[in-house]
Amino acid sequence: MDLQTIKQRFGIIGNSPKLNRAIDIAIQVASTDLSVLITGESGTGKETFPQIIHHLSPRKHSNYIAVNCGAIPEGTIDSELFGHEKGSFTGAHDQRKGYFEVADKGTIFLDEVAELPLSTQVRLLRVLETGEFMKVGSSKTQKTNVRIVAATNIDVIKAVHDGKFREDLYYRLNTVPIQIPPLRERTEDILILFRKFAQDFSEKYRMPPIRLEESANDLMMNYRWPGNVRQLKNVTEQLSIIEQSRIITGQEIKQYLPIYEGQKLPAIYSDVIDSQTFASEREILYKILFDMKKDMNDLKRVVQGLMNKEDFHKSFVENKDLIHSFYPEDAFDEPKKVTKDYNVDISNNTQIQDTEEFFEESLSIASKEIELIKKALDKHKGKRKNAAVDLGISERTLYRKIKEYELE
Repeated sequence: MDLQTIKQRFGIIGNSPKLNRAIDIAIQVASTDLSVLITGESGTGKETFPQIIHHLSPRKHSNYIAVNCGAIPEGTIDSELFGHEKGSFTGAHDQRKGYFEVADKGTIFLDEVAELPLSTQVRLLRVLETGEFMKVGSSKTQKTNVRIVAATNIDVIKAVHDGKFREDLYYRLNTVPIQIPPLRERTEDILILFRKFAQDFSEKYRMPPIRLEESANDLMMNYRWPGNVRQLKNVTEQLSIIEQSRIITGQEIKQYLPIYEGQKLPAIYSDVIDSQTFASEREILYKILFDMKKDMNDLKRVVQGLMNKEDFHKSFVENKDLIHSFYPEDAFDEPKKVTKDYNVDISNNTQIQDTEEFFEESLSIASKEIELIKKALDKHKGKRKNAAVDLGISERTLYRKIKEYELE
């Protein structure tokens, strides 16, 4: 069966090479009994691929059961998957078959498999390795012949590293990996999908289909689509119902494209901007800290390199912007102002050691802290409680500082 036939049969829209590759892998692996792990962001359409695998496999005439592991409470997940005996727990009034028993000789699709509790992961690993399981409350081993296809939208490698997913189970499930691309990596499919959805909603609500102006086309193509195909479908439905005009402008469509991930960032992005956007606040903070460290090192080199009047004046002029980034603009109207309180005569050719002391003192937080503590203690005649109140710190903190700076 060729690619286009598969797309038509299972309602897949798009011609992206990455999408085609995922479909091709599903077709090739369907005739085997290998376990498959499908990964991709939420809303990319992962649930379609297990159906392709099942219906093209020798198991197509047996049961196909889809289980959303994230939607079943932790306390009942084992019973749902493996069944239970009568009286095995409160509320177990009758014996119950689990999905693995019902789907014997068929296929089970475990959606959001990474949401399974670790205890259930152990049971699942046993089914994968031996085809055996036990009902809850039973000591009798049962056999099942089930093909398992799993899917998740999280980073499983990270979950393994964090101890939330068993490494051995990951490798058993990931015999054949299928990666579903996000919509932002299928930009050539965005407008095709929009037209298909617009036509579907036109027939559903018995109204003319909506169309996009050129400006709206550009917005749709450049939007990040965090919700992927599901979000695009929802936006198309909203536009079809709410907007009176059947021609949608760029200004109108902006109202339906929320800010990405709740951040104060443009909903629209270009490839250049996206490549420079930080993945998290932590990365942003790291960059700020590194930039600050670089600036401080640059300033330190400026100060330490001042050996005489000519070097100081030349360095001050060359690095004026850098120095002003740390001090108010009126702090250094002339180099003379830096040194006048230290009686340094910049008219002679002597070394200006006092200038270095000025910078060193200005940048020393510890020395200022010691000075303030001494003044507070002198003011209150050594009474630490009153001195701490005056300094705006706790008495315990003041005691620690006195000990740290050896001010006893």
